[in-house]
Amino acid sequence: MPTLASMVAFSALAFALIVVPGPSVMFVVSRAVALGRRAALITVLGNAVGVFTQVLLVAVGLGAIVERSIAVFTIVKLAGAGYLVWLGVQAIRHRHELTSKLSGNDAVAQPSRSVFRDGFVVGIANPKAIVFFAAILPQYVNPAGAAPQLQMLALGLIFVLVALASDGAWALAAGTARGWLAGSPGRLARLRAVGGTAMIGLGCQLALSGRKD
Repeated sequence: MPTLASMVAFSALAFALIVVPGPSVMFVVSRAVALGRRAALITVLGNAVGVFTQVLLVAVGLGAIVERSIAVFTIVKLAGAGYLVWLGVQAIRHRHELTSKLSGNDAVAQPSRSVFRDGFVVGIANPKAIVFFAAILPQYVNPAGAAPQLQMLALGLIFVLVALASDGAWALAAGTARGWLAGSPGRLARLRAVGGTAMIGLGCQLALSGRKD
């Protein structure tokens, strides 16, 4: 298994990345506003299952890279760092985008299965999570521990649990305060700008960091 220090450091990094409003949060908030808290929470669950599917795919595909190819690992890391910076810039540029998703406040009935499926699709297609798992998960693998694939699955599960808590909080808050969010476009815009700056910082830190060996 990963060392305790690695798991704590990874948990802190995961939290820092997850609390930045990205595609998943935007989708959950828009669902909470349109469909209510219950639908938003089902969306969060579907999203978490989609994200953990990413973890499974990355763990299987990157295990050999972690063990055998430092060069390929470095390429993946730098590509991930560059994309994180790009995501941060996009978050700042489009910080008012979420406001347009809050314009429809009338709840619409939709089957739970359909809501779950939509959340799953957004989760498995979330580019921020894909980059995070591909570029960062391998750095927290303990070379003297269990198989890299198992360690990445354990770390990925930590990420999913943090995401469930964070996205669930967003779902409850947005579902409870529909009018407050819709009537205060500047609040989320400022939050997106701060989050984008943090994401740029994470990308730069990743580019300059080495493996956690």
